Amino acid sequence: MRKNFKQKQAKEKDVIITIKRLGINGEGIGYYRKKIIFIPGALPGEVVVAKIIKDFPHYLQGELVRIKEQSPDRVAFPKGVNPAIGGLELAHLAYPKQLEFKRDNVLEALEKFHPRGYQKYKVKPTIAAPDEWHYRNKAQYQIEQDHGKTNLGLFAPNSHHLYDLPVMPTQSKSTQKVERQIKALVEKMHVAVANPYRHTPGLKTIVVREAEATKEIQVTLITVGHEIKNLLPLSKEIMNLPDVASVYQNETDWRNPQVWGNKTEKLAGKNKIIEEILGKKFALSPRAFFQLNPQQTANLYSEALKFLDLREDETLIDAYSGVGTLGILAADRVKQVIGIETIPEAVEDAKHNVELNHIKNADYLQGSVEKVLPHLQETGVAVDALIVDPPRTGLAKSLIKTLLKIKPQTFVYISCNPSTLAQDLILLTEAYDVRLIENVDMLPQTPRCECIAKLTLRK
Repeated sequence: MRKNFKQKQAKEKDVIITIKRLGINGEGIGYYRKKIIFIPGALPGEVVVAKIIKDFPHYLQGELVRIKEQSPDRVAFPKGVNPAIGGLELAHLAYPKQLEFKRDNVLEALEKFHPRGYQKYKVKPTIAAPDEWHYRNKAQYQIEQDHGKTNLGLFAPNSHHLYDLPVMPTQSKSTQKVERQIKALVEKMHVAVANPYRHTPGLKTIVVREAEATKEIQVTLITVGHEIKNLLPLSKEIMNLPDVASVYQNETDWRNPQVWGNKTEKLAGKNKIIEEILGKKFALSPRAFFQLNPQQTANLYSEALKFLDLREDETLIDAYSGVGTLGILAADRVKQVIGIETIPEAVEDAKHNVELNHIKNADYLQGSVEKVLPHLQETGVAVDALIVDPPRTGLAKSLIKTLLKIKPQTFVYISCNPSTLAQDLILLTEAYDVRLIENVDMLPQTPRCECIAKLTLRK
């Protein structure tokens, strides 16, 4: 007997929703028939007309149709850029309110996970960025050819639709200009562009990074495959663009879900570009991690060093050290700095930066923090002070257990994700008290924020 299965079709008309608050990703949150609904682009206090586009078991996904009653905090969205792309989730919200939202995100994370004593934490107001626009010193754009047209830009969130980006108001003007110039060169020179549907080789991603201090620009052409038609002639033309100091090729393949592959080689120009933060110089290779907002980075690291309150007789462990920024900035305040980093290229950059700044008391080790740190203690290294700046996933549980055994007296945690910070504090507050959390807005117009937590060993 044949059974007929009918898919239930949603026949909802547009619905009217009152927005109660913002979600952690900057979307408006309301309720429809006692079910929570997320509506990107809507603001608290607004009454909006929305379309229900997805019905999940515990929530609804809505799409903003029009605004019936507008919030006084709403500002005009930047012209010339499609709101569907990522990176501008809060661009319609007045900047002072963005700062309040980011502090509230920390408070809500603490309220959700309630680490020990969280009601007594002092969470300071968010430090505003020097520039609300044109602050990003690195552009990482995807490239494709679609029916004879070349698109260079960003994918819409959770989709494979690539939006061409002639304008991106958070990018520095120099990085944006070079991206568009390279696009024109790719078209003019008929450079092969990778095709994700046919899995053919070619140019896949164009990365442009600018050093704020020196204005040097580093270009990396990420390709699928190595021998790409007209890539070397393209690199020579790119070197003729103003301020371009080097061109690299990074090679990946279709099996790699990450943007970057493991093989990088220089095609032309300098080995590294030089950035400067708080009077120290940092040489950057293409894959080296560095904060995207150089001016605000100086404020972030200044606050972190204040929280550490270092002494001349201490050894500082700089965990997740990257290219050595924090450790090098702190080196003249302590007896010794030891940095720990998993990425070999970053460790080499950190060692180079130690030499570049004529520092004699800092060393950088390659490996995972949870393995290197116990080994250091076993060999007699005093872990007096610790600063961690982990990825968005936070600290590994094994590392937290290690820290609770070693118990450094001074401990500062820099986090780019309030939720994972709050979760990690559940375990860390078994031995530590949290006195202070400072928010620093590194990425205006987005919901993301860096926060610095000062942990004090409980006596």
